[in-house]
Amino acid sequence: MAGNEAEVGDNATQSKQAMNSAIMCAIYGLGIIGSLGVYGVIQERIMTIPYDGVQFKTSVFMVLCNRLWAMAYACLMVKIQGESFKNVAPLWKYLAISFSNVAATFCQYEALKWVSFPVQMLGKSFKMMPVMIWGIILARCDYRKYGAKDWAIAAGVTFGVTEFLLTGDISSKKNKAETGTSGYGLLLLAGFLGCDGFTSTFQEQLFHTTKGSKYNQMLYVNLGSAVVSFATLIFSGAAIGAVQFCFDHPQFFVHAMCLSAAAVVGQYCIYSQVKEFGALVFAMTMNLRQVISILVSYYMYGHSITILQVFGLISVFGALFGKSIMAFFKPKEDKSHKSVPREDPTEEEVELKMHPDPQTIGNTGDGKEIA
Repeated sequence: MAGNEAEVGDNATQSKQAMNSAIMCAIYGLGIIGSLGVYGVIQERIMTIPYDGVQFKTSVFMVLCNRLWAMAYACLMVKIQGESFKNVAPLWKYLAISFSNVAATFCQYEALKWVSFPVQMLGKSFKMMPVMIWGIILARCDYRKYGAKDWAIAAGVTFGVTEFLLTGDISSKKNKAETGTSGYGLLLLAGFLGCDGFTSTFQEQLFHTTKGSKYNQMLYVNLGSAVVSFATLIFSGAAIGAVQFCFDHPQFFVHAMCLSAAAVVGQYCIYSQVKEFGALVFAMTMNLRQVISILVSYYMYGHSITILQVFGLISVFGALFGKSIMAFFKPKEDKSHKSVPREDPTEEEVELKMHPDPQTIGNTGDGKEIA
């Protein structure tokens, strides 16, 4: 009798723990979808709609704001975790990542002047192929490192994105009012894909060769990016104009601060969800976030869409969700026979260190989906 009561108590405790775990997973998921959704809406607002009849043009200023907020967050987490503030890799390596990171983010912002937000979001899904190619080039690895499933999913995403681009209007509203051409925006997206693919691959190599924490690397990458973006503002002569724009248009300043704050909140939720629930749950969350962000953009900014573009979207997200589902049902590797502690980083740890900016998280194509 006593044994039955103990078993019932254990079951009740397990059920309560499972319920609490599900609630926390939902909270983190809603935090990611909500914060990055707000990020996307504000980003499109800043880059496509004038303030009091004046269009904001200094994208690098937005990069600087984001990096300063991310630095503050990284410093706080390093302090809370009791970690060292000393750099664990040569500074030139952080600076190399910072240059490509700033270039990628600049292209991302600038592209919104020429193409719609849904196109930009699809571009982040399309980065799967460039990252795989960069991995082969930089890591000098055999192309067979990626399985047939990875290449098939990359092909499905590539086909869907191509169909979306070729079968309907992809220009931003600002671009329609001026030139009506989106070619320059597509070139900027290509620049984003190339630079971000290099950033991800180089950061992964750095992660495998150093023992620093994700917050330490995040701190130094964002520090380098802040220096690069600030120097760009100074040498281009745009710094004074950007600051003056904040004073002349207070609403813009509020939007800029909310944008950066949303990025930091998203980053915290991303780290927390991956740490507690794994990369697969995070991948599904980010796939859902992309779909919702695209639908919200269509609703709020009135972008047009054709039936063939709808099929393109289905192809893209069908491939991404299919990959997540296949990973979910993949048999787990039995590691019970291993007695030596694992020193290699987990996939989640690699992913978190690879992306100091949550908006650049995409499909790495190396067996884990980070869409």
